[in-house]
Amino acid sequence: MFGYVTIQPAELGERSRQRYQAYYCGLCRKLQSRYGNLGRITLSNDMTFLWILLSSLYEPEETLAKARCFPHPVKERNFLANEIGDYCADMNIALAYHKCLDDWTDDHSLSGKAEASLLKNDYKQIALRYPEKCAAIESTLGDIGKLEQERSLEPDAPANLTARMLGEVFVYRNDYWAVPLRAIGEGLGRFIYLMDAYDDLPADLRRKRYNPLAHYHGQPDFEALVKDSLTMVIAESTQAFELLPLVQDLDILRNILYSGVWARYRQKQDRPKRSQGQVRESDHEQRSL
Repeated sequence: MFGYVTIQPAELGERSRQRYQAYYCGLCRKLQSRYGNLGRITLSNDMTFLWILLSSLYEPEETLAKARCFPHPVKERNFLANEIGDYCADMNIALAYHKCLDDWTDDHSLSGKAEASLLKNDYKQIALRYPEKCAAIESTLGDIGKLEQERSLEPDAPANLTARMLGEVFVYRNDYWAVPLRAIGEGLGRFIYLMDAYDDLPADLRRKRYNPLAHYHGQPDFEALVKDSLTMVIAESTQAFELLPLVQDLDILRNILYSGVWARYRQKQDRPKRSQGQVRESDHEQRSL
């Protein structure tokens, strides 16, 4: 998974951090119960955010419990469960399966190929439950692959395809809230695609791999262009988000959309400081999750 849609722990109170952790552990448990330990390995912050968002909007009945698990065998941890967790776990597996296929196609990753093979039957079952969602994922990723093979110089086209894919995933029901939920997913899709390209650019340039930002990186205003573009596309998500009548876990959701999604960008900007031994306290807290 992409991993950009996460919290900024230093800007949340202890209660909210624990609440987020309960969702995160709940999704981990849901993946394990539905798909075994391999499912647990695919756990994603991105789908944790979707679960919190949909739960805040639809407010299903939830249960909160404590338990130990293999990653945390000593101290019990809170975990949350509700009916929307099933959907988010399924979408987590669907996206992880295609990410593994993509890793094999792009980098000939043997681990990606092996993991995709192990997830294939689970993905087939998810495709039967959610044919429209999986068809959208498959078609958009196929179109992105064609653009990458053509080495398209414009990042807008693949970013818009990623937006279409994530917009479909964010629509839980075809109801009144489908439009703003799709808009939130689309804005995040564009942000994630551009942020991922920006994050990978140094390695892609060294290895002479395709990157849609490579054409622009030599421009003197490149950094300002990237920041402005990221700001513009995440604003699509936040504007749609503020239209929703959310109360439950609103501080967590705003923390993610207004601060957490920028964590990787800030880390990249801080690297010159890190080389001089200056590490941000918030980064330590981020890793502690």
